[in-house]
Amino acid sequence: MSIVICFNNKDPKPWQEALQAKLPNATIEIYPNVTDPKAITFALCWKPESNILAKFPNVKVVQSVGASVEHIIQSQDLASDCVVTRIVDDRLSKDLFEFVLTGILSHIKRFADYQKAQKEKQWQQKPYKTIQNTSIGILGLGKIGTHVATKLAQVGFTVKAWSRSEKTLENVSCFHGNEGLINTLKNTDILINILPLTSAIENILNLKHLSQLNKNGYLINVGRGEHLVENDLLTLLNNQHLSGALLDVFRTEPLPEDHPFWKHENITITPHIAAITNIETASDIVVSNYKSLSNGKEFINVVSIQKGY
Repeated sequence: MSIVICFNNKDPKPWQEALQAKLPNATIEIYPNVTDPKAITFALCWKPESNILAKFPNVKVVQSVGASVEHIIQSQDLASDCVVTRIVDDRLSKDLFEFVLTGILSHIKRFADYQKAQKEKQWQQKPYKTIQNTSIGILGLGKIGTHVATKLAQVGFTVKAWSRSEKTLENVSCFHGNEGLINTLKNTDILINILPLTSAIENILNLKHLSQLNKNGYLINVGRGEHLVENDLLTLLNNQHLSGALLDVFRTEPLPEDHPFWKHENITITPHIAAITNIETASDIVVSNYKSLSNGKEFINVVSIQKGY
């Protein structure tokens, strides 16, 4: 019974070291350097190669090292009795809220405009919005989305939120279903996407939906790159229906050098850093699930393979 680490675009060594310190008697190997594939029962993954887990026929638990799991579910042919788990860490929720709040305040106070003016040595005061007269729409009310919606409402924003199933939050107008989605989008100044990725909501940030936002609306995408129809965003920016976008996630990461987003003056790009998993705290979750596998106990943060979240 041993652990394999299968990572793409992430350094596996710090994870191996953190886990080995907490599980000194466990065999923890980094793919492709695996001594006995049949001995692997626990896989730690981040964007693994397609069907790579088929090399380990006895895997019982597949642990994502982030909050997302679609990169596992969609790329692997998992056995019916295989359990998929993810990282649910309060620090991720707090970090993402701070990122989103920074993006919102920078936008409504027009810092990007002043940066451009500074380069041109222009001294020109511009009108701005306040917290009280800014309407926020949030897509996704999982653990992180709920934290963000609640905190933004406490700050004083008018907050609406949409989820696929019915939910209730204090001081947040909650909607669900197709009609509820439109209600969330209409009369909204800033839209924040924090949805997980499933086939049902891929491309949800499209021309039809983003056109519902207020004139000069703003998009913050910290969900998944696959939620966004990229050409539709460019169309709405270029016809000035939307005033800008803050994008932290992309269909292809790293973002290709020839991608038009790099050069668009109204798009701010960050390299998937809105909420980075903390190895020290997250490794405790991994250790807990590994010990549960050994002891036949319940796992934490299990996801539904059928639902995708």
